[in-house]
Amino acid sequence: MDTYDLIVIGSGPGGYVAAIRAAQLGLKVACVEKDPTLGGTCLNVGCIPSKALLESSEKYAEAKGHLAEHGVTVGEVGLDLSKMLGRKAKIVKQLTGGIAMLFKKNKIAELHGLGRFTGEREGERHVVEVVADEDGKEAATRIAAKDVLIATGSKVALIPGVELDYDRVGTSTEALSWPEVPEHLVVIGAGVIGLELGSVWARLGAKVTVVEYMPSLLGTMDKDVGKLALRLFKRQGLEFQFGARVTAAKPAAGGARATVVYTDKDGAEQTIDCDRVLLAVGRRPMTDGLQADKIGLDLDKRGFIPVDDHYRTAVAGVWAIGDVIPGPMLAHLAEHEGVAAAETMTGTPGHVNYEAIPNVIYTHPEIASLGKTPAELDAAGVPYRVGKFPLMANGRAKALGATDGFVKIVAHAETDRILGASILGARAGDLIAEIAVAVEFSASAEDLGRSIHAHPTMAETVKEAALGALGRSINF
Repeated sequence: MDTYDLIVIGSGPGGYVAAIRAAQLGLKVACVEKDPTLGGTCLNVGCIPSKALLESSEKYAEAKGHLAEHGVTVGEVGLDLSKMLGRKAKIVKQLTGGIAMLFKKNKIAELHGLGRFTGEREGERHVVEVVADEDGKEAATRIAAKDVLIATGSKVALIPGVELDYDRVGTSTEALSWPEVPEHLVVIGAGVIGLELGSVWARLGAKVTVVEYMPSLLGTMDKDVGKLALRLFKRQGLEFQFGARVTAAKPAAGGARATVVYTDKDGAEQTIDCDRVLLAVGRRPMTDGLQADKIGLDLDKRGFIPVDDHYRTAVAGVWAIGDVIPGPMLAHLAEHEGVAAAETMTGTPGHVNYEAIPNVIYTHPEIASLGKTPAELDAAGVPYRVGKFPLMANGRAKALGATDGFVKIVAHAETDRILGASILGARAGDLIAEIAVAVEFSASAEDLGRSIHAHPTMAETVKEAALGALGRSINF
C-alpha cells in the first residue's frame, strides 16, 4: 500500500491548488479524481467552457449588430456552431492538460477513480480506496495518509417534477454542448448559471424565457444592480417570469414542456412548450460515495461538511474545502481555502478574508460584487456612505461603446473603511479585483480615491466611486 503525507480527494480548483501548495511545502501528495481528466466541474463543464462560449457568442452578437456604430461594415454574418464548440473543447483540453503537467512538476501522484474512506487505519494514517465505480466491482487501489482533504465540489441541484433526460431537459453540462441553437429555451432559475447560459443561447438566436421563483432579479445583490441588469437583459431579448414556480418539466414530442405556477397570480398555471429546458437552480455539495460515515464524519442537514476556521472536520486528520463546506460556492474561494488548509497542515495557518471575496456574473455587461450591500448594513445598524459613478461619465467606456452600468462603493461613515462594492458594466470582473485588494488591506475609500489611476481607463470609475463616497467625485 502506497503511503502519503496528504491525499486530496477531488481535482477541481480547490483540490488541485491545495495539492500543489502542499507539495511546495514539502508534503508527499496524492490526488484522487473520479473523472478521466483533472480540473473538476469548473474546468471541464463549468467556469471555463461557459466563459469560452460567452466570449464567442458575444463576438457573434457584436458582428451581427454592433460593429456598424464603429464604422465597421460587414457582410452577412454566419454561425458555425460546431467550430464554436470545438474552440471551447480545445481550451478545456489545454487547461486540464496543464494541470496534469503541474502535477508531474510537483511530483503529485495522480489517481483516477472514486476515492472513498474505508474506516481502516494504517498506524496514524487514514486508508482511502480508489475504485473505478461505486459498486467496486473492479479491484480497488488502496492508499493511506496522515491527512485527507475532501475537495469533491458540488453537483446540480434538482427540484421535484423536473424529469431530466439530459437532452431536451438537461443541466448546464448539456447546455454547453447542444448541437443546434434551440428555437425556444426555457431556463429554470435566474441565478449565475441561468443568466450566463441563457445569454449564450439568446445571442446565438434562441428565444429565451427565464422562470424564477423569487420576485425579482438578483435579490441578494445591491438593489440597483438587479433593477438595471433586468432592463439590460430585456433589451437583449431575454424574457423573465418572476414569482413563478416550475412544477413539472419533461421531454415532449420533438421538444419539451414546462408547467409553471405563478405565486403572485393566485396560483395561476401555464404550460410552456419549447425546444429545450435548462435546469439552473443552483448546486449542492457532492459527498456521494465518500463513505464518510465509516470514519464517523457527519454532514449537516443540507449535506455540507462542517469545518472549523482552519477547515478541519470533526475527525482528526480529515479536512474539507470548497463547495462541499458551508459558504459561497466559488472556484476562486475554493482555491484560497485549499491553500489555507495546506499551509495549516504544515504549521503555518493560512487565512481567507471572507469580506474580500469577489463574485462575478459573466453576462454582458458583467456583474461583480463583494462585501456588504447597503441593505445588509441597514439591517445590522452600521452607518455608511455610498459613492456611485456611472460608466457614461468615463472616457474609456465611451471609446469602448460600453457605457451601460456603474461602480458603487460602500464605506463606513465613521472610519471610511470600504465595506462593500457592486459593479455592473464592461470588465466588472477585472475591476472588482482592485477593490478586493483594497478590502484585504483594510483600505479606506480615501486610500482608493487618492491612488493614481491611468487615464483613460475603466479603472478610473473605481477611483471616482471611492471619491464619491467622500462626496467629492471629480468627473460626475
